[in-house]
Amino acid sequence: MDRIPTVLMRLQYCVQEERKGWPTVPRLLSRRSAAGLDKRVAARRCLIGGLKERAILQQLGAKRSRTRRWLLRWPRALPLAIFSLISLITLVSIYAIELGQAQRDMTQLSARATAITAALERRANASSAYLRAGAALLATMEDVPADDFRRFVSELRLDADYRGAEGIGWAPVVRPDEVAEYNAFAARTGPVPFTLYPQPRGDAPFSAPVTYLQPDTERNRRALGFDMYSEPVRRAAMDEAWRTSRPTASEKIVLLQEGGEEAPGFLIYMPVFASSPEGRVLRGFIYSPFNADAFLQNALELEDAGAFGVRLYDGNPGEATLLASTLLDDGPVLREVRHTVTIANNPSVLVLSARGQTALTGLSMVTLLFGLLVAMLLMLLLRMLIQQAQEDEASLQRFEEQASIRNTLTRELNHRVKNTLANVLSIIALTRRRATSLEEFATGLDGRIRALSATHDLLTQSDWGATPLGAVVRAELLPYTFGEDQKVEMAGPELDLAPNDALSLGLAVHELATNAAKYGALSTPEGKVTVTWRALADNLVQVEWCERGGPPVPQERGRGFGTDLIERIVAHELRHPVELDFDPAGVRCVLRIPVRQRGEFAIRAGKANTPQS
Repeated sequence: MDRIPTVLMRLQYCVQEERKGWPTVPRLLSRRSAAGLDKRVAARRCLIGGLKERAILQQLGAKRSRTRRWLLRWPRALPLAIFSLISLITLVSIYAIELGQAQRDMTQLSARATAITAALERRANASSAYLRAGAALLATMEDVPADDFRRFVSELRLDADYRGAEGIGWAPVVRPDEVAEYNAFAARTGPVPFTLYPQPRGDAPFSAPVTYLQPDTERNRRALGFDMYSEPVRRAAMDEAWRTSRPTASEKIVLLQEGGEEAPGFLIYMPVFASSPEGRVLRGFIYSPFNADAFLQNALELEDAGAFGVRLYDGNPGEATLLASTLLDDGPVLREVRHTVTIANNPSVLVLSARGQTALTGLSMVTLLFGLLVAMLLMLLLRMLIQQAQEDEASLQRFEEQASIRNTLTRELNHRVKNTLANVLSIIALTRRRATSLEEFATGLDGRIRALSATHDLLTQSDWGATPLGAVVRAELLPYTFGEDQKVEMAGPELDLAPNDALSLGLAVHELATNAAKYGALSTPEGKVTVTWRALADNLVQVEWCERGGPPVPQERGRGFGTDLIERIVAHELRHPVELDFDPAGVRCVLRIPVRQRGEFAIRAGKANTPQS
């Protein structure tokens, strides 16, 4: 906008130069056609420049990638989606690792259970082999002397090779009519006197009292004389062994050796037969009592259970069938396997368990930490990309805005320069017709152009926005407001005018002030000029010029330039008629000026209040 005052200064310079010779003035006027051509050329260049800027913006817009549009459309959802996706992949990887580890642990657990099952069966088979050997030996003997039985057991070296068992015992078959004879025999040959108990009730075909039990210990003596056939669990095992002629283990019992303590155990029976003309005749049972916990610990010496818990059940697992356990209650059961163990023709169940707190393996922890780190880094990187895309988008929008502003400024400047030049040409034409000499022409033209320049300065200071009405009036009347005698009074509210309206008002006030200084109230010391303005409506203001105390205004006078300027040019620009009254007491002029909203004339009205993203 600084170009307009520059143009006006050049015009003033041309006027001052033309004072040197009147004939050169027509040359200035004769340049109208050339000026019009220059205006058309400038407008065409402005249009071409706008098209080029639009093409550049379209190219920049086309370069925006689809990815960047996604980043700008979902600036918060995309980082969360990436973080969730990487986290999901990490969790799936951890699940796969844990599943593979669980399968490996289960395989290891199953292999360990198989090894322990084999150890238990080997111990049971060794016991069965000893009992088979003892049964074969006793079957060849008519009687079973205590010394021979003790010698047989001692040669088995039970302390070294038969750990887990209480020993080997002999329980002969005693018929009901043989009880008295048996009691006499027991009192005579036993390590301590004992008798058969409980007394037979007559519902059993025979009794099977514990007669010998080696090694001879205090624990084993507690069982001497007990009729094992009188107890249902022992009887069932004996009958099964009698029927199958094979070593047979009993179900869960409590040995008499325990002295009343609830320590589960079991017995393995092997029947001993004698030959007779009628066939085989049952003579008794050779057996071995086992403490279940000692039996399990003895087997674990062969195959260590490691960190796993071992439980041995007599049949289906349950609290009532639990024989022995090494499982400590130190956490929930994570994994377990079950194997069937056959102990002397009696199926049992071995349960191997892994207990503890649920925790991720080392590889899973590393995978989790690595996955979270990658997810956070990718989320941070994507956030930085989004921020960069937002900054780029903001820069592009600012560039588009600046390009639009430049284009608008160019068009506006072209329009206003054309208007200003049109006003100047009109002023020159009117001044030329009214001037009688070169000096009069130059002086009048100089003052009017200076008035335009002063108003342009105000508009430039306001960035060609709203200009205060009072500032325009004060700028034109500034030369008449100095000194002790104040000849000008101005009053009115604060109102803003559009740029073109301010230029028109400045021209009108300049003409009125020039006329008053030459012929009116400002030409005498007693004269006074009053300028007041008030709002007639929200979109209309009235400015009143009134002169008093000056020379009487002649009623018969010629029509001057100022009258034509005000009534034609100013009235046309303001779009309202001007009331110009030449009262004898002083000139009175009333102008009505539209008050327009800023958006109707401000170049950047739509942009000024737009917040930057």
